[in-house]
Amino acid sequence: MIKDAEAAREQEVAAWLGAKADQTIETSCARVFLVGESAFKVKRPVDFGFLDYSTLELRRWSLQRELSFNRAAAPDIYRAVRQLTRTADGGIEIDGAGEVVEYLLEMRRFDGESVLASQPWAIDDALEESLGRTIAQFHAGAALRPQGGGVSALGYTIASNANLLRGLAPRLGAQAVERLIEETDLALKRLGPQLDARAGQGFARHCHGDLHLGNILIEEGKPILFDCIEFNDALSDIDVQYDLAFLLMDLDFRRRRDAAGRVLNAYLDEAARTFGEGLWTGLAALPLMLSVRAAVRTHVWAYTGDDEAARAYLATAIEHLAPKPVSLVATGGLSGSGKSTFARVCAPGLGAAPGAVVLRTDEIRKRLWNVPSLQRLPKEAYTSEVSDKVYDELFRDAELVLKAGRSVVVDAVFIKPEQRARAEALAKKLDVAFQGVWLEAPADVLRARVAARVNDASDADVAVLESQLVRETGDIDWRRVDTVSAFEDEARALAEQMG
Repeated sequence: MIKDAEAAREQEVAAWLGAKADQTIETSCARVFLVGESAFKVKRPVDFGFLDYSTLELRRWSLQRELSFNRAAAPDIYRAVRQLTRTADGGIEIDGAGEVVEYLLEMRRFDGESVLASQPWAIDDALEESLGRTIAQFHAGAALRPQGGGVSALGYTIASNANLLRGLAPRLGAQAVERLIEETDLALKRLGPQLDARAGQGFARHCHGDLHLGNILIEEGKPILFDCIEFNDALSDIDVQYDLAFLLMDLDFRRRRDAAGRVLNAYLDEAARTFGEGLWTGLAALPLMLSVRAAVRTHVWAYTGDDEAARAYLATAIEHLAPKPVSLVATGGLSGSGKSTFARVCAPGLGAAPGAVVLRTDEIRKRLWNVPSLQRLPKEAYTSEVSDKVYDELFRDAELVLKAGRSVVVDAVFIKPEQRARAEALAKKLDVAFQGVWLEAPADVLRARVAARVNDASDADVAVLESQLVRETGDIDWRRVDTVSAFEDEARALAEQMG
């Protein structure tokens, strides 16, 4: 009787709101009715085990949490929980004095074409930077959840994936399914102590939980994170890196590894202002986290009936767990020589998805001074003593990342022979492949590039360049690249060579 009553309630509400809406969006657990400049979300009376909206009170509770949680990242979108109430003549109205028929969440309506899932190809460098830093700032301000994260949190999803995938094995391929389950369990066992340690180091927080391209809106060039998980704390009280991993996996799967890598590197630079060295050592668990996210998408797509997409995600989940070579690339050269461009083009092809971590002295210097990456520093920030500290930090971070099994590109001027020798020595110490690249161009070209530079972490101006031009560099035996002509192909070729 209760189920029949809830079904009748759902139909009545859907008919009343649907008559007022110019568009209705349906999912398995909710309906969104677009009415004028507002969007009204109504939860459906369903119970999937991990998600329970089967009673009016549970739906109210869920909507209130959804409003509260999403206001942290999207305060302009989420407005209020409203009531549909019974009128004296048996009809329905909003926020009347009669019996509550249903609860609904009012949001500001936005253009669905502005959601990133509708235009993944349109993500450019500036948006990638903004995305990574926005998510890092969101995580830095998120509430700590030391009981979340760790083996228990990731293990919860892994066990759920295994159960669901085995049920789909006849359609997806039993051998591939069992291979993924076995390799995932081995990775979780190997990384377990580190995952548990991270939970106590501040990496377990109340996260978005569903951070894929379909839940990121772009307005006025800025990303807005919306529709976070509110129905199950086990899916949102998680490791911040696992939260980020959904977006990285989604971009990489859509053949935007370049964008995924840029997002990751912007995230790491911003997050390094909040988190300790576990930010770098924890990258050892990123392949597992990417794989788990791909496995989730595998059964989601399978249950929608798209077995082709499901099998593609399954293959991706397996691939993320495959070992990849680790290498260190150092890009050096005078200001304006193209170091950062070379590093960013090279990075996606190095090592595990979504590519190498790029460490820039320009960004590290800003972190050490605790200022935003684009804020100009005073001259005192560029003394020899400070620069030595910047290079110390560069190599310290690089060593942690390399030990975590991820390739690195270090981006610095490297004008001193001892700085170049230090990069080579680090690779030798850790027994990883090394390639130094010295980028160069005529002085007039360098001057023009530096003078035209905008929105970059580098503070170097033409005066700084002039001082570099007269300095002695010593013998440079790194691979020389002329950047007068297009040199992106050389960067990609180097990445392919090093793997």
